[in-house]
Amino acid sequence: MLYRTGLSTPVFGLRREIDRLFEDTFGRGEGMSAWTPAVDVQETDQELRLDLEIPGMKPEDIEITAENGVLMVRGEKRSERKEGDENSRYHLVERSYGTFSRSFQLPSGLDESKIQADYDSGLLSIHIPRTALPQPRKIQIGQGSSKQVGQSQTRQVGQGQTNSGNQQTSNGNKTSSREKAASTSR
Repeated sequence: MLYRTGLSTPVFGLRREIDRLFEDTFGRGEGMSAWTPAVDVQETDQELRLDLEIPGMKPEDIEITAENGVLMVRGEKRSERKEGDENSRYHLVERSYGTFSRSFQLPSGLDESKIQADYDSGLLSIHIPRTALPQPRKIQIGQGSSKQVGQSQTRQVGQGQTNSGNQQTSNGNKTSSREKAASTSR
């Protein structure tokens, strides 16, 4: 898996400006806007690792859950601006504030019960270790419980012959396959 997003690309800048225009025009209720932290997803033989850029947040403001193969990361980054401060005014505000929510569909073969997360210098790293994929299991075919009069027969798959080579007649005497073949050809 390779996900690439260039922060310096013109499309990203345009999208950010359009999002800001809509937020300024229509608002998002209660003065809080939603934002989306950047993420890197890295896969190795041992784990799947997600690195989310969420500077200025405390670990207690972040919630990580995993359920039914979906990893959810939620949080809220509170604004440090104080509205109505008469001594200062903002000329430009580019930092993002508000709530965020990111969800990721996890591939099979990961152990969701052993997910670990670390937060250092604004980078949240989530480590999900791989688990061994279930291997196909060979199933042995046992003897059936069907028995004919006084005798059990085990048939090999695809051969149609009995293991014993002997069959029992209606009068209880055993005859070999050769004797039976000779008697039917007479």
